[in-house]
Amino acid sequence: MALPSLTIVLASPRGFCAGVDRAIQIVEKAIEKYGAPVYVRHEIVHNRFVVENLISKGAVFVDEIDEVPEDRPVIFSAHGVPKAIPDAAKARKMFFVDATCPLVSKVHREVEHHHTSGRTVILIGHANHPEVIGTMGQVPDGSVILVQSISDVEKLSVEAPEKLAYATQTTLSVDETAEIIKALKQCFPKIVGPTKEDICYATTNRQLAVKKVSENVDAMIVIGAPNSSNSVRLVEVAINNGCNKARLFQRAIDIDWDWITSDIKRLGISAGASAPEILVEEVIESFRSHFDVTIEEVQVVEETVNFHVPKFLM
Repeated sequence: MALPSLTIVLASPRGFCAGVDRAIQIVEKAIEKYGAPVYVRHEIVHNRFVVENLISKGAVFVDEIDEVPEDRPVIFSAHGVPKAIPDAAKARKMFFVDATCPLVSKVHREVEHHHTSGRTVILIGHANHPEVIGTMGQVPDGSVILVQSISDVEKLSVEAPEKLAYATQTTLSVDETAEIIKALKQCFPKIVGPTKEDICYATTNRQLAVKKVSENVDAMIVIGAPNSSNSVRLVEVAINNGCNKARLFQRAIDIDWDWITSDIKRLGISAGASAPEILVEEVIESFRSHFDVTIEEVQVVEETVNFHVPKFLM
């Protein structure tokens, strides 16, 4: 019996970004140089497959640095950490490597600059996300006000509205963030923003690709972890751009085949910035066992960004 036909439309760019690739390489190079175990505070990136692969190579993931022996290296995740964390590591004379994405570090420096300039920072982001915690932790408590929506902006009450700046988490929805920034500027005309937007190139490009694919598919799958902000945003982008049937799956084994109904003839696939391409290939192969698959690819931009691993690890 012939398998039903299905066209899979791959969004490009998708998957690993330069910051994620650098962070993973830092862990791998540290294990090669210093031997196992190498400790990592929190998930190096939000992807279980990546984390388990690094565990198999000798990485040990911990919640806090007080779980790390003083004679072993510890690595801080790509999402960034509050200043108190490296300060505590220095106090214990620990050897640590900061794998914070350079584009997150850029936001940290912006927030510090605004603080030293006497401005209160309005941070657009998601409460309790590691990146937000790290960014707010660059300056004293109370120096940053978190907003998550336009309604949060409308409720804001600040002592010196002429001394405000804003920054954003790097993995937000481009469109939603633009609306929040617009609301901030309407409420506080003198608010200062970054010279170059904080949402990173990879987040922007992946959302652009999903927008384009969403115009011409019956359903959309995003491969990524549920705690991955940029992956969750891709599902939202698909739904907001005409593809009402969109879901997040971590990998092929998690696919809900009852959700893949017979009216789906064209299926879009993307992957969050912390999901490796091998998981995309795994999903495609899984579909080949159910369908006669044809592959198309929609590329909106070619990415050439590369972040170098610290030289002392090479």
